[in-house]
Amino acid sequence: MPRSLSRRRLLATGTALGAAAVLAPSGPRTPRAHAAGGWPTTLPLPDGFQPEGIAIGPGPYAYFGSLADGSVYRAELATGRGRLITGSLGTGRRSIGLKTDARGRLFVAGGPGTLRVIDTRSGAVLATYAAGDGQNFVNDVLLTRGAACFTDSFRPQLYVLPLGRHGELPGPDGVRTLPLTGEWVQGPDFTANGIEYTPDRTALLVVNSFAGALFRIDPRTGDARRVPHTGPPLVNGDGLLLLERDLYVVQQAQNAVDVLRLNRSGTRGRAVARITDPRFQVPTTAAACGDRVYLPNARFDVNPPLPTTTYTAVAVARV
Repeated sequence: MPRSLSRRRLLATGTALGAAAVLAPSGPRTPRAHAAGGWPTTLPLPDGFQPEGIAIGPGPYAYFGSLADGSVYRAELATGRGRLITGSLGTGRRSIGLKTDARGRLFVAGGPGTLRVIDTRSGAVLATYAAGDGQNFVNDVLLTRGAACFTDSFRPQLYVLPLGRHGELPGPDGVRTLPLTGEWVQGPDFTANGIEYTPDRTALLVVNSFAGALFRIDPRTGDARRVPHTGPPLVNGDGLLLLERDLYVVQQAQNAVDVLRLNRSGTRGRAVARITDPRFQVPTTAAACGDRVYLPNARFDVNPPLPTTTYTAVAVARV
């Protein structure tokens, strides 16, 4: 999600998550296998769309958010065809990190001081929440059984949107703040980016683009500890995707995805692969379906983006 490329610079009292059981997964199930040979590996996105985030499921459908106007596009993975499920949400609105749940809701990190929840069937905005003072940047999101957790790229804190026993959304003042402490290092620009679980689901992982490192976050206290790993530093670390014990770290400006194999507690990792592809055009985030990983090409090297700028998402094989 947004980092400190020149164009991105222009984008413009806490309660902890509680017990470790809260971190059990709550997202939708996606197909474990499919007729991959017949499915397209490059998906066209609307011209001028400026994609950033991706979420997949329920079913073989991908959702993409726009940095241009906050709109959301849905693509059918089996055919590559798609449509906008929302119109423009307005100038200055953004849809960045995305996650869907089994109830057909899309949780959206909205950039400056905003997060929202959208109905994937109708495209209706179910709720909008203020998070921060508008000078911050809500960047990515992870769903747990009892909450949606959002990173803030400009502030050393997470935002927690608690959900009811049956997934009910809270009222307009429901967002809580979890300050990051311990070894966390906050930079002057984009810092916290992608967020994921540890493999044992007892803690959170957040990539710190300023420190070029991965941090393990205690969900009860916000205590952050650096995760040592082999391989290149994560200075361009953006979206995170955990598949079993393999953590896919999208290194956007490097046009690469570094794969770290973590121990179960997520306290250390080792580099096992680097994925590159000639179709990469500054990929930002990743989501999986079956034996594939899908990434939107944000094309941040195109400055300024135009209404005629073309965009795609591409699929690569899982490690």
